[in-house]
Amino acid sequence: MKGKPNFISIIPLLVFVAIFLGSGLYFDNFYSLPSPIIALFAIVVALLLYREMPIVKKIELFFKGAGDKNVLQMCVIALLAGAFASVAKASGSIDSIVNMGLYYVAPEYFPVGIFVISSFLSFATGTSVGTIMTLSPIVFGLALESHSNTALIGASLLSGAMFGDNLSLISDTTIAATQSLGCQMNEKMKANAGISLPMALLTAILLLIIGNPEAAHFTHQVSVQHFSIPLVLPYVAVVVLSLLGVNVFVSLFSGILFSGAMGIGYGKFGFLDFTHHTYQGFMDMADIFFLYFLIGGLALLVEHFGGIQYLMNLIAKRIKHKASALLGMGFLVTVADVCVANNTVAILIVSKISKRLSETYRVPLRSAASVLDIFSCYAQGLIPYGAQVIALYQFAHTMDYISLVGYSIYLHLLLLGTLVYIYRRSNR
Repeated sequence: MKGKPNFISIIPLLVFVAIFLGSGLYFDNFYSLPSPIIALFAIVVALLLYREMPIVKKIELFFKGAGDKNVLQMCVIALLAGAFASVAKASGSIDSIVNMGLYYVAPEYFPVGIFVISSFLSFATGTSVGTIMTLSPIVFGLALESHSNTALIGASLLSGAMFGDNLSLISDTTIAATQSLGCQMNEKMKANAGISLPMALLTAILLLIIGNPEAAHFTHQVSVQHFSIPLVLPYVAVVVLSLLGVNVFVSLFSGILFSGAMGIGYGKFGFLDFTHHTYQGFMDMADIFFLYFLIGGLALLVEHFGGIQYLMNLIAKRIKHKASALLGMGFLVTVADVCVANNTVAILIVSKISKRLSETYRVPLRSAASVLDIFSCYAQGLIPYGAQVIALYQFAHTMDYISLVGYSIYLHLLLLGTLVYIYRRSNR
């Protein structure tokens, strides 16, 4: 029997957010406590707090949620995405993408060039933090050498990194948004691209206009390593297969095999090394795998005992149609991300209520998934204690944060484009 909606029913979720936020502030590091451990503590609170049924039944309910088809799909997709990124990196694909971009970027076009390179790299790898950590030593080295505006350079890198985090087929946020809502990944990507790509193009034009006047007399003397265009093909193949509607498991598995074949063919590694790189990719995604599993069980407990309905009742009076439902989802995921400083976790926290809103107001799942992903990435990209901004400051200690936010043109345009998209839906 389901519980009645009340404040007590959402306490386990609040405990998760409070510990995540509190530990981050106390230790000055929002990743000091592993998020799966925080989720486990919140689950214990739920098991102790909800007294309407025996503990054995509550544990069964938890495993039912953790073993939900969508949750398990997220887990397996995360493993395949990690394996693909690991094998592609070992084969030299990532280095080729970076070096190819740097080879063609002239000093006066550093901002737009860095934006394009980081966009492609983050889209290919599905990680904004990884993109920032990969490119920052080169990017800020060039900025220092050319006396460029570090805030402009950093914002260009941040914007491109968040482009891929939002749109990539193998990004944690894309996986979480699509699988938790039951949305096809290629449908979400098409809807998302309709917003993201025009804003990215407009950003590139604006960065061209802004230019890099400080580096007008700088000679581009950076040593660019060798790159190979064929090594970029595995990423192209995964994108094309996904856009054609091929099952995401098939497309990612094909990408792993393609990258492995390229690595073996280029002499980067042997067959046994290929299997180890694949397994290492699995291990790299262990945290997110455990988090998906535990949050899936916690979410069903909270839903069963009235937590989701309680949140629905709180915002229901302000929701009149599809557009306001989408804005409500965007608001919820933004608040969640500001609290936990992790856009994947934020999406998982609000996924249940977002799916309920989608069903109630007949919002297309592709639209809901896109809005969740975009709003969470916007917040994540700009909060000063987020992993992305912290990663930037590891390489540019004197960068002005206010200027960084101001120059993050793509993120602001993405939010504006999303609001226009929602407004247009309200008029249909």
